[in-house]
Amino acid sequence: MDDKTRAMVLELDAYRGELVRHCYRMLGSYAEAEDAAQQTLVRAWQNAGQFEGRSSLRSWVYRIATNVCLDALASGRRRALPMDLSGPSDGAAPPGAPADSALWIGPLPGDDPAASAMTGESVRLAFVAALQHLPPKQRATLLLRDVLGFSAREVADLHGCTLASANSALQRARATLADRRDRTGELGLPAPGGTHQVLAERYATAFSRYDMEELGLLLHVDATLSLPPYAKWMRGMADIKSWLTGPAVGCRGSRLIPTVANGSPAFGQYRPRTEAATEAAGYEPWALHVLEFSGDRIESITAFRDTALLFPLFGLPGHLSGETCPGVPT
Repeated sequence: MDDKTRAMVLELDAYRGELVRHCYRMLGSYAEAEDAAQQTLVRAWQNAGQFEGRSSLRSWVYRIATNVCLDALASGRRRALPMDLSGPSDGAAPPGAPADSALWIGPLPGDDPAASAMTGESVRLAFVAALQHLPPKQRATLLLRDVLGFSAREVADLHGCTLASANSALQRARATLADRRDRTGELGLPAPGGTHQVLAERYATAFSRYDMEELGLLLHVDATLSLPPYAKWMRGMADIKSWLTGPAVGCRGSRLIPTVANGSPAFGQYRPRTEAATEAAGYEPWALHVLEFSGDRIESITAFRDTALLFPLFGLPGHLSGETCPGVPT
């Protein structure tokens, strides 16, 4: 490997983080996005000597990443959140059986909530879920143009189509997302400034105290609570309260550990162990809560239940003792 190729390989590796985010938006799964980004870099490293510089290195590597994702999406299976599959349900009803984990959009570790609005909004769960309703090429076109800032000519070259075709795909993608936003109320405006962090801290305190009155003040009137991998989801405080004080009442006394997911505040929830009544028995991993906001209210809580996969991914401990327990106190 000559010095020029070696330098190019190092430059390519610097794109890894943003490639993972791009592939995550395309695929809706962090694990699949990591695999796709790695496959992209391997292909790029293998062909580094053939790069002729007729486009920027960034355009070239994103062309590879997008094609890797389009190949992965060729099966036509779409990932979703529970509200994409059915209407809201009664909070007092049990959740039923879990569905295949491959069906669900998963959370993305990290992305600082204090980062730019574009970075945060472009990985929001609601945004990623909305993208899954677009045909793969429209999805890629919208991401490359509106999120990553590629020119219409670059996108046309990437897809091997005319400039008019690329522009038409972008307009159709924008129209589909706008229609979905109008019909579902998704993708509301983010909380201004640091409001979302204050709301998140209040949420953690209210949840750990099981203070339904305080939770009601924090949630938007049409707030949702969903529970992947269960298809069940609820809308509005009345059903959310019925869930928390009914089937989920065992969550009373939980501890919440802060983390970040999809550019938003998130919490690892640890529920009191049920085999012993004393606090010394400690707390077991129960769910990863990812919050999203609209204005000065929380508009959605997605409580991912696959703690065996997600807690190590988010650097959350596998158990909390009762004696020296971090997190929000009860």
